[in-house]
Parts: sequence; structure tokens; C-alpha cells
Amino acid sequence: MKIIAATNNANKVREICEIFTPLGFDVVPQASAGIEIEVEETGDTFKKNALIKARAVAMLTDDYVIADDSGLCVEVLGGRPGVMSARYAGEGATDKEKINKLLGELDGVEDRSAKFCCCIAMIFPDGRELTAEGEVKGRILKEPRGENGFGYDPVFFSDELSKTFAEATNEEKNSVSHRGRALAAMYERMKNENK
Repeated sequence: MKIIAATNNANKVREICEIFTPLGFDVVPQASAGIEIEVEETGDTFKKNALIKARAVAMLTDDYVIADDSGLCVEVLGGRPGVMSARYAGEGATDKEKINKLLGELDGVEDRSAKFCCCIAMIFPDGRELTAEGEVKGRILKEPRGENGFGYDPVFFSDELSKTFAEATNEEKNSVSHRGRALAAMYERMKNENK
């Protein structure tokens, strides 16, 4: 089954492929499917943004479409950066700039509890829509650790892995990550939907 990944983020495509390809899905990035659009994320929740992206791409293809919206939610910051995670330090900011802004806001703060949240949206060729969510809890370290991952991974310490996501292998991260859990939940929903 072919699924178009509604994203231009190569790291997200890789994670979706790593989880969905072994299950028998052919995951194709939207650009490889000839879909060259940038979708503005105007929703105030991860679910709304995932659906906005999936619906925009679904209008341009007859294939299944999968999209996600995800981000880091820090408790003491009232859930920020949240849906603004990618744009937290301004449009086009590097991962390092986003991390530096976050660490600056948490300077001197003891409670560094945080979680990564993800919502996956799937649109079927017949127009049916499914969503699934996942999250992983941890805390924000005072300085980056590790060379893997992307985004806030170097400062997000996973309680379950006892290391940052940037110190984890792809397999370790996928086994507990918010995106991995949301994709696993989506797979189960799709199986039930297709019975």
C-alpha cells in the first residue's frame, strides 16, 4: 500500500518509513510524489495541524496520505513551545537556536519536566480520516548531549531510555518516541478500519 507522507521534513519521513515500511507500506515523501506545497500550520493543537497538512496533500492525490504534527511541551512554560516548536525561535531558526532559546527560558528553573507530543492524521482515498496520538515523558537537561536525532532531541532526557533522544539509536528512540507511539496507534486503527 502506497502512502504519501505530507511533509518536507526528511527526518520525519525517515521515522515514518522506519516504522511503517516493515509493516508492508510504501512510504513516499510528498516531493517524490510530485507534490510541491508548503502548508501553513494555523491550528492551535497538534491534531488540527496534522489534519490541515493531510487534507492539503490529499486534495492533490488519490493515494493514502499521512501527516503528523508534533512538538515539545514543557510543564513550567505552560506547555510551550507546543505547536510552535518548529518556529519557537523564529522562522528558519536552526535546531541550535531553538535549543538555546529554550535553555535560556529555563535558566535557573529546577522543575524541567517535559513531554514530546505527536498527532498522526491519515486520510484514505475515499476521504475517511483517522487520527492517533502519542507522547513520551522526560525532562530538559541544562546542556545538549548526543549526536543523533534532530530538533530538541539533544536536550530531551527520556525517563524510559535513561538518555537523551540524541544519545539513543534510531531503534531505541522509535521504541518509545511520541511519533513511534502515534504511528503504532495509527497502524492499529487502520487494521480495525480495514476489517
